[in-house]
Amino acid sequence: MQAFLNALRVHQLMKKALAQNPNLLRTLIGLSLTLIFMLSYAVYGATVSPSVYIYQTEATVNEYTGSEADENVVRTFDEDANTTTWAWQISASGSNLTWVNVTATEVSAGTVLRVTNGAKLFSHELLGSTYDLSNPHDDEFSCAEQCAHESSHERTSEDGGDMRFYALTSVDPARRTNGSVFAQDLGEAEEKSRAMIAYTHSPSLIRVELIEQGNRSTQPGLTAETVNEAFSSVEVFSVDAATEFLWALAAVVGCFSMVLIPSFTVYFAARAKERRDEAKLTLSNASVEAELSQTD
Repeated sequence: MQAFLNALRVHQLMKKALAQNPNLLRTLIGLSLTLIFMLSYAVYGATVSPSVYIYQTEATVNEYTGSEADENVVRTFDEDANTTTWAWQISASGSNLTWVNVTATEVSAGTVLRVTNGAKLFSHELLGSTYDLSNPHDDEFSCAEQCAHESSHERTSEDGGDMRFYALTSVDPARRTNGSVFAQDLGEAEEKSRAMIAYTHSPSLIRVELIEQGNRSTQPGLTAETVNEAFSSVEVFSVDAATEFLWALAAVVGCFSMVLIPSFTVYFAARAKERRDEAKLTLSNASVEAELSQTD
């Protein structure tokens, strides 16, 4: 009986709330169905009639290693500056050239690594290096904004040992690894993908110099890599309709929960306070009636 009365009381409270705003329930149901329909249509459109295509590139890495027996190395000693310069000429392929990486080993302290290219390269000390999480500025690095676009770049070794240099021919990420295009069909997508990748870096001749202090006779080690990327494949971007629909439905339920739970919490808290006030008023009235009856 008590459970029946409690259920009846909740029914009366909800009926009272709907009576105060008769359009509340219809508004919530209508809005929910509208959002579900729109999300379902979006998932359906992206799955059945997609316009986004993902293309992949294939990288070709050409490695050049300098040695003491290499006839291309040129050693020059400057008596006035007291410096020894080791110079190499690297003939890279300019077709879709993306990366130019140089590593010098067994260099002396104070050695200057200079990389020169007439078509200019993008480079920065943080490019290609491992970010230092203790430095708050490392995670904000962007080559498009911070890389220097110069025909000559220099790095200086303070303690000697190994030196590394990384450079890009373009900061456009569409020319490297993969990307996406909007197209009506696969043929148009391939045509656009090839057009975005196509690039000729000319002149592609790269000059690498190591400038050491003093009259040096031991040649440092040098390794250079050039990366050329070509079109590999393109495919339509697809999603799992069932999974995406469940995520969309969960998002709708979550949004409405964020709106309704606080509202109903405030409502039930107000009703609980109102019931406490009614109970106090009832006790007060009963006390007054008891006093009046005793007076009579």
